[in-house]
Amino acid sequence: MKVLGIESTAHTFGIGVVDGKGKILADERNIYQPKEGIVPIEAADFHRENSSKILEKIEKKINLEEIDLIGISTGPGLPPCLNYGLKFSRKLAERLKKPLIGINHCQAHIEIGKFLTKAKDPIILYVSGGNTQIIYNNRGYKILGETQDIGIGNAIDKLGRAAGIKFPAGPEIEKIAKQGKFVLLPYSVKGMDLNFSGILTEAMRKIEKGEKKEDVLHSFQEVCFSMLAEVCERALAAIEKNELILVGGVAQNKRLQQMLKIMCKDRKVKLTVVPKKFAGDNGTMIALTALINWKEEKRIEPKANPNWRIDSI
Repeated sequence: MKVLGIESTAHTFGIGVVDGKGKILADERNIYQPKEGIVPIEAADFHRENSSKILEKIEKKINLEEIDLIGISTGPGLPPCLNYGLKFSRKLAERLKKPLIGINHCQAHIEIGKFLTKAKDPIILYVSGGNTQIIYNNRGYKILGETQDIGIGNAIDKLGRAAGIKFPAGPEIEKIAKQGKFVLLPYSVKGMDLNFSGILTEAMRKIEKGEKKEDVLHSFQEVCFSMLAEVCERALAAIEKNELILVGGVAQNKRLQQMLKIMCKDRKVKLTVVPKKFAGDNGTMIALTALINWKEEKRIEPKANPNWRIDSI
């Protein structure tokens, strides 16, 4: 069996192919990189311009006639991007005469992380642009805690714009933050939930007032990542798990990994991190999740669902 997955929820248009055991056979993607924040219509136009090129690259590696199943990420995401991805995937499914199923983008980040790290039954910290959630699996994915306002990835990118850093800002902020010293910022954890907007507002205010950029960026990381470590530790204790997995685009941040590693070592808990290549959005995670869901007979009709929560599957 060969499964093709298409990702187009936000800035990335990606196509990946896996075999019946999950082995990655092909992975191609292109990323929309705006000067400032993502403009949904522009991102969809980018996908429209690049989708055929990505498919051509896949066709050089895989005979599409051998594809048995197609998965498309149908949410959560930006409506124009979701709609274009659906249009593209439906045409491809009709051309190949193969079944098409809808895939939850959040589930896909988790499934590829678990598959590549061989994590068994972990608490999941999912951190990306629009999502920040602490999740576990109990006959379906359940959310233990989450951001109440903005995702940590979007907060990082907004702070980056205020500091004059190009999108995506995460890697450059991580680099600059190493030279900084701590300055006081708010800390907002409410039980298992988090708030980042107040911290972001204060950090942007400090930059506008002329405080050292490296100090503000350093402190923003330290505070936000400490909050994430706190709620993960609480989740591990409450659910009595002995493994934590870090997935999503922000999982690439080495300082976040380091702080979680310290917490997990203290609790004698195993920390696993999704490999960098597959931390960000990609079509392979959609293909893998389509394979898993198909085998488990979870065959969801492909319809755009911009606010599709993982705990509603």
